[in-house]
Amino acid sequence: MKLNIISFTKLCLVIAILISSSTGTSGQTTTPQDSKSMNSILLKPWIGPYGGVPPWRQVNRDEFLGAFDAAIKISDQEIEAIANNPDPPTFENTFVALEKSGKTLNRLQTIFDVHTSNLATGPIPDIEKAVAPKMSKFSDSIIQNSKLFARIEAIYQGDEMNSLNSSQKRLVKDRYDSFVRQGAKLNDKDKAVLSQKNAALAGLFADFSQKVLSDEEGYITWIDKADMLSGLPESTVAAMAGAASKLGDSDNPKGKWCVTNTRSSMEPFLTYADNRDLRETVWRNYYNRGDNGGDNDTNAIISAILKLRAERALLLGYKTHAHWRLEPQMAGTPEAAMDLMLKVWPKAVARVNEEVADMQKIADSENAEITIAPWDYRYYAEKVRKDRYDLDFNEVKPYLQMEKLVEGMMWAAKQLYGFDFKQVKDVPVFENEVTVWEVTRDGKHVGLWVFDPFARRGKRSGAWMNAYRIQENMDSPITPIVSNNSNFIKGEAGKPVLISWDDAVTLFHEFGHALHGLCSDAQYPSQAGTSVARDYVEFPSQLNEHWLSTPEVLSKFAVHYETGEPMPQALLDKIENAATFNQGFSTVEYLASALIDMKLHLAGNVAIDADKFERETLAELGMPSEIVMRHRTPQFGHVFSSDGYSAGYYSYLWSDALTADAAQVFEDAGTYYDPAIAKSLFDNIMSVGDTIDPAEGFKKFRGRDVDTKALLRKRGFPVN
Repeated sequence: MKLNIISFTKLCLVIAILISSSTGTSGQTTTPQDSKSMNSILLKPWIGPYGGVPPWRQVNRDEFLGAFDAAIKISDQEIEAIANNPDPPTFENTFVALEKSGKTLNRLQTIFDVHTSNLATGPIPDIEKAVAPKMSKFSDSIIQNSKLFARIEAIYQGDEMNSLNSSQKRLVKDRYDSFVRQGAKLNDKDKAVLSQKNAALAGLFADFSQKVLSDEEGYITWIDKADMLSGLPESTVAAMAGAASKLGDSDNPKGKWCVTNTRSSMEPFLTYADNRDLRETVWRNYYNRGDNGGDNDTNAIISAILKLRAERALLLGYKTHAHWRLEPQMAGTPEAAMDLMLKVWPKAVARVNEEVADMQKIADSENAEITIAPWDYRYYAEKVRKDRYDLDFNEVKPYLQMEKLVEGMMWAAKQLYGFDFKQVKDVPVFENEVTVWEVTRDGKHVGLWVFDPFARRGKRSGAWMNAYRIQENMDSPITPIVSNNSNFIKGEAGKPVLISWDDAVTLFHEFGHALHGLCSDAQYPSQAGTSVARDYVEFPSQLNEHWLSTPEVLSKFAVHYETGEPMPQALLDKIENAATFNQGFSTVEYLASALIDMKLHLAGNVAIDADKFERETLAELGMPSEIVMRHRTPQFGHVFSSDGYSAGYYSYLWSDALTADAAQVFEDAGTYYDPAIAKSLFDNIMSVGDTIDPAEGFKKFRGRDVDTKALLRKRGFPVN
């Protein structure tokens, strides 16, 4: 998963989650082109039901560049008005004013972000390359505005702080610290150098994302012989046929079936396909994205990004990029994050060695005459699962209808938070397969949930959550609009979409982020929803995964797509018994990515060959040869498409330590639907955003600080 939330006020706070930014232009003469841009629908307040909705049907892509210039001018004027206010600085005329600024630019950025992530075709890649440095420069102009910072500092150090409530004090301190971390106290010469580096990074981020997407779309495995489909479930074959029909040329078909270069397409093929050569082809296509040489190779870009990040960190007074990035997080230091990862790593590697031995035993018994390779892992793991637990996930998949599981997610949210979901047709969408749902609580409108489930050309791989609008309650209540995005493969027309168990877990995970946004009850937008520490934001989403496997959800919504019968109790028991199966694989493939990410950003200001660094570092760590990183460096979008998760991929493990311990509260109660515990979860975690210290919120919910041993127990690893 990758969280993808853009808020102007958050841009001011954390440059690391910028997609982009541009120069101030106040005082320039207005031209006819300026006037045309000012009249673009892209700059208008959203109108329509539910407090206004994005005008998707009226978007003209050719207007983006002019609209950004115009929106930046508007935002620049707003910032200058705050900075040059002749009245003494107060919380109201400075911090509240900042919270209210940038609305036009934020709306525009939201619409554009959906185009770069979900609709990146035609002129969008070129526009992104042009917009990114503009936005970076504009963001720097805010941070480096000496008059604005003087007002922020005066309030931070002044007597008014004593009269502010706790969330207001936190807002002041966080913004002050963020300005300082981003260079507000640098001299003019260093500020100029910093801006150059940030602009260069913004361009490289856009370039990286586009190259990975192009490489993903360029390596599709086409199949035209039915005997090459041996072992594959009927649902997978149907999805492959549907993908081939959609992506092929009817006048010159490339094959009757295909495996697209997405995880949702790759994983079931590697799990069930008997053809080992084809498994290797699919595996290499997927894991070599961005590492194939040619125009779409990302290794040179990665080297440039790492160098610029290291130089920027030194300029800002930090030892490394990792130290700069982790200072405001729960972990605080890269050393703390590394300590947790290295506690888990050897236990996970040991478990992988056990898993591989079990797989090799089966391969030998079948006279396969092979040594387990990475493209064999999922295939033979499934055989071991079936042998040990009598559990074949091929038997499970007919019960996992995407549409029914979506109903299950909504049902669970009703039990926990009182949310009701109703599909609405009066909201424009950017693609015909997108659905919109109104969320209410006790009959009162809460927000909108948008669901974009299917893969398409121009849509980046993976799954993520977006916030189109963030909840706030300054002058009046503003309700959120949140979205979930997946890359499921549609099957034949009229047939339900069957997904894997792992995809079902991801579906619930991303919905957890959406619920985090919908539950929000904060006053200021920069503290609302998922605007929390990076290594805390995955906690609510990972916790929400647990509701998938509750008997209440499985018995009601895991129903056979043909018979409508619920999943048999015997099969439910098998799933529960096998809960910790293959945890060596899942932990090692994730941790390898997290460790490489951290070590890359702890290396300092040295030239780095990404491929060589990855290879040598994994060897030093004792990476099992049968596994590769979940996200290899050349396609590691979390880390190189923005600063967002850079030196921060450890966050999933950090959050999972919280998750494992929090889940125990429900386990001890004997149900995941205990009303009192659900209320505590809502009050202390889901609704508070960044209004309180996350450690404080967790402690209020759990009754104590986190016990990291729960994480080891959850994964079935030895605690000592």
